[in-house]
Amino acid sequence: MPSETPLDNAIDMTPWQGRTDPESHSERWHQKVRPLTESGAPGCALLGFACDAGVARNQGRVGAAEGPAALRQALAPLAWHRRDPAYDAGDVCCKGDAMEDAQQALADRLTPLLNVGHRPIILGGGHEVAYASWSGLAQHLASRGETAPRVGIINFDAHFDLRDPAHVRSSGTPFSQIADGSQQRGWPFCYACLGVSRAANTRALFNRSAELGVLVREDRDFDARYLDAIQRDLERFIARCDHLYLTIDLDVLPAAEAPGVSAPAARGVSLALIEPLLERIRDSGKLRLADLAELNPRHDIDGRTARVAARLVHLLTLND
Repeated sequence: MPSETPLDNAIDMTPWQGRTDPESHSERWHQKVRPLTESGAPGCALLGFACDAGVARNQGRVGAAEGPAALRQALAPLAWHRRDPAYDAGDVCCKGDAMEDAQQALADRLTPLLNVGHRPIILGGGHEVAYASWSGLAQHLASRGETAPRVGIINFDAHFDLRDPAHVRSSGTPFSQIADGSQQRGWPFCYACLGVSRAANTRALFNRSAELGVLVREDRDFDARYLDAIQRDLERFIARCDHLYLTIDLDVLPAAEAPGVSAPAARGVSLALIEPLLERIRDSGKLRLADLAELNPRHDIDGRTARVAARLVHLLTLND
């Protein structure tokens, strides 16, 4: 019989606390999340990536390694609107500067989750999480014998994160690494970066994105008047893909909405404009995993960024 014990005996469930209401159908996340077990039915698996070594290498504000705990605490009291179960799969922790080891450890944790039908949501952590997330999905798809799947990578981010990893691998290089990894596997590289700030990305990065055929929409493109056009672009991108990997760098949001990140955005894209696009991705039937990156509790104000991140997890997991 399958083991009923948690896959990781070190899973800490203490963040899952909150108010309990007496009315029926009034459950909250803290009442429903369970430690992941081998016998658990497929559901949402929350896996922390306690790492900001890539942010440090990228000369950003460190502290994102504390993000997974803060996100769990913010998610715990939110109302429960799911049919399927949700699990806490524990954390992958980076020791010192051992970013590459942590990335491989996360990939190796993700692959069996995907193999048994869970939809993982990774709680970051610096945006170096993206290479680890893609690697776990790639290992899963390769184990199923998929030879050239079109994996659509949708990144909501103020930055391309396409810097050259030959100099130093960091939170600024994951999508270049994914492009290289896709080429090595003979897979197409399908990347959409939404919310890019022209002020925060050099001409070299815009040139690199053009060379790679990236779907780019800048932060200044996001306006309620143009949202339908952006949604149509996104739908065409999704239609060309077999699988979707969604990654959200919280620095895509304005600093007023998300102050607790490595690099706060002077302009950003508001949550109100992002949410409809996330719903389309969620409901596409192609989303295999998602991650949220750069939550930095050390620089948060009144838990504002953690609450936004928790709302995003809540939105991505709605299935009532």
